[in-house]
Amino acid sequence: MDTITHHNINNTLKVSLNNSMSYQAYRSLMGELVATHSTTGLDKSEDMVGYTILNEQRMKRWDKTLKVSAEAQEKIARFKGDVTWLVLTESWCGDAAHVIPVINKVAELHPTIDLKLVLRDEHDALMQQFLTNGGKSIPKLIMIDTASGEVLETYGPRPTGATMLVEDYKAGHETITTEFKEILQGWYNKDKGQNTIEDLLSLLGLH
Repeated sequence: MDTITHHNINNTLKVSLNNSMSYQAYRSLMGELVATHSTTGLDKSEDMVGYTILNEQRMKRWDKTLKVSAEAQEKIARFKGDVTWLVLTESWCGDAAHVIPVINKVAELHPTIDLKLVLRDEHDALMQQFLTNGGKSIPKLIMIDTASGEVLETYGPRPTGATMLVEDYKAGHETITTEFKEILQGWYNKDKGQNTIEDLLSLLGLH
């Protein structure tokens, strides 16, 4: 990465971090959106509002039921770094509704993992720096060294198992269908966040 690009990313990160919200604030925002029949993002269509309502229910369920094994908790406790996890998201994103509660649970287990969230459509300059295969896929986690501001690693938009599922389907089909979205939701429900926990342990170098 050349110094100009690095400098630009640093400035974009600083602006985004200054505008970021905590997980609790994001969950409050989700509740407010449901109450006012609205959604985040540039597209305020009924479909997007409907997805936001559904995702609020999903996140509420994961907040209550997600389990982090004792083994995973022991590994997280061994983390020696001091990092900020800055996550790009939107309320209508189904993957975000399944993944971000897991990210939060892991962050809560270590005092030097600081989770911050920003909305993708309000932070396009940041999103443009962290595209996935040229697309604005979310959720996207940017792991930053809190002291230096250096970007250490990124993660997302999906856990490794879900990514393989999507790539296998795309290899044989032109577009993602409604039927496939149901299959993907079933995968998340069966996995119960465990693949994401494993991925996050890898992200932290704890395997």
